[in-house]
Amino acid sequence: MKKRLRKNIELGVLFGLICAIAVSFFGFERRMDELREGVLRLHILANSDSEEDQQLKLKVRDRILETAAPYLENADSIEAAIAAVNRNMDEIILAANAVIKEEGFSYTATAAIEKNFFENREYDDFTLPAGEYNSLTVRIGAAGGHNWWCVVFPGVCLPSAKKSGLEKAVSAESADIAKNASRYKICFKTVEIFEKIKNKIFKR
Repeated sequence: MKKRLRKNIELGVLFGLICAIAVSFFGFERRMDELREGVLRLHILANSDSEEDQQLKLKVRDRILETAAPYLENADSIEAAIAAVNRNMDEIILAANAVIKEEGFSYTATAAIEKNFFENREYDDFTLPAGEYNSLTVRIGAAGGHNWWCVVFPGVCLPSAKKSGLEKAVSAESADIAKNASRYKICFKTVEIFEKIKNKIFKR
């Protein structure tokens, strides 16, 4: 009787611990969702991995950042940032194609707001979790080469050098987690594994 009681207590404690971990994880995951939904990334895919195409990718990147900076710097929300990009999409595409032509290549670029999967990414001041993000995706030519990405809202990689804080895009609590990711290494890694599995399942 005592053994059974002790076993039931141990099972109850274990179940309680599992529940606590699950609640903690999914609470953390909700904060991660806020980070994913609050930022806009720039995602540029090179035509190929040749040295020339990779250099072209960086030149296209610089021109797009310069072109997009005026209206992205004034955006005060992710919705405003996406709307501004969509309003000026033709200008962005023209800017990308102008660079390609200047550099003597015959192919062209396309651009659109899309959802793309990214792994955990550490920046100088913060870390973004793995998962799907809204991104301004630019495809150069066959888009078969290594890509480049950064955050354009808030304006982390805009040429103004005024790095907007994450607080502009998300709550102070979520921004604090991103800025102090070293405190949450296990959580970030768990989220990355979870998101990779989810991404594979839904891509089938």
